Amino acid sequence: MIPVRGFEGKTVAVFGLARTGLAAARALAAGHAQVVVWDEKPAARDAAKAEGFAVEDLAAADWSDFAALVLSPGVPLTHPAPHWTVERAREAAVPIMGDIELFARTVAAAPAHKRPKIVAITGTNGKSTTTALIGHVCRQAGRDVRIGGNIGVGVLGLDDMHGGAVYVLELSSYQLDLTSSLKPDVAIILNISPDHLERHGDMDGYVAAKRRILLNQGKGDTAIVGVDDPWSAHIVTEITAANRRTIVPISARRSLGRGVYALQGMLYDATGERVVEIADLTRAVSLPGRHNWQNAAAAYAAARALGLSEHAAAQGLMTFPGLAHRMETVGAIGKVRFVNDSKATNADAARQALSSYPKVYWIAGGQPKAGGIESLGDLFGAVVKAYLIGEAEAEFAATLEGRAPYARCGTMAAAVRAAFADARASGEEAIVLLSPACASFDQFADFEDRGEAFRAAVHELAVPATSQARA
Repeated sequence: MIPVRGFEGKTVAVFGLARTGLAAARALAAGHAQVVVWDEKPAARDAAKAEGFAVEDLAAADWSDFAALVLSPGVPLTHPAPHWTVERAREAAVPIMGDIELFARTVAAAPAHKRPKIVAITGTNGKSTTTALIGHVCRQAGRDVRIGGNIGVGVLGLDDMHGGAVYVLELSSYQLDLTSSLKPDVAIILNISPDHLERHGDMDGYVAAKRRILLNQGKGDTAIVGVDDPWSAHIVTEITAANRRTIVPISARRSLGRGVYALQGMLYDATGERVVEIADLTRAVSLPGRHNWQNAAAAYAAARALGLSEHAAAQGLMTFPGLAHRMETVGAIGKVRFVNDSKATNADAARQALSSYPKVYWIAGGQPKAGGIESLGDLFGAVVKAYLIGEAEAEFAATLEGRAPYARCGTMAAAVRAAFADARASGEEAIVLLSPACASFDQFADFEDRGEAFRAAVHELAVPATSQARA
């Protein structure tokens, strides 16, 4: 745990007691703040009370006592409307922040020789893979690495800092909205495409949230930014003109006069006086597809910014074991392979998986995002059949009508059974791909829960298949 500094003896309100909220409450208490917590879910309040926290209904609290409101990133700050706790905090002039801001302030309060290196990663797609990949590369090179933020452990639940540590943090747009003083040594914006617009008002609001990762960088810091989409490319142009930091553009679509790029799977470093061939990513079994080549370019550039050699960075890329729920093979029965891409919560993320295979039996659906799967129309020819689940079932069926075969299955288990039956009947090598292009909250707690449901449904198929083979 990282004890939070700067609130000693002060009262801090924490609203939202899921993973990051509870970690923040513990870290504040460890830093000798007086912590008051609240959640609208009784079970969450009971869990906090069992840990000894003061549970108080913030709707009835005296807000003049609070030095800060620590807000869960899932709680609306501005759109579609500010949460009532946000309005109360603003009325009382109470600063609003998230757990990443508490971390940033604690780092800033530490003596210079005790401050860790910070690598912060954001983007619409690829954040989790890139975060895990950078952590793996650094760990393989002998660095003391802590991975967290929007992946795995909340940042304040990670081991306490020291000068030799490297914190590799995935940051969502929601977390960045609640962060004002973070100064990452390496900041990464992988890509930007429309997502979460209901929480940011419009595309300008979403891009502005992503840009906050660069807010406090200066001389000696490194910004690594993709140039394969117009929004990210524009950011590169703007920060290059500002000339405040080292800038490394990255691409998986074209060669760059300066930066790191991948072409047809070969990774190149063009940051020096000559272009250097770094690694053949087609041999990195856990990094298939162009989207993963962009992730690899970012990870390589980050490793080099942290002082790793070309060889160490490349070696780390090639030994990466992969990430759960992101194009993860969870099993195979005969000629049928099952791929879990539950992390694909929007159409652009699903595009990356769909374009990696020549033919798929596609499980899609959930809580739909704006635009649905219409933007994937050019890939429908690779869909042997789609198996639709969740709230998006009817909408996706209408989009697919006359363009690709589909079945309305309703549940994950039914979709997996139907997809397997059709794939096996083909008699060919086949991929059953869960890549939902949707949020998960209609049927599951989160995308991990959805991915585990897929894994369990595959296991249910495999158990009788194994039993029959032994009989």
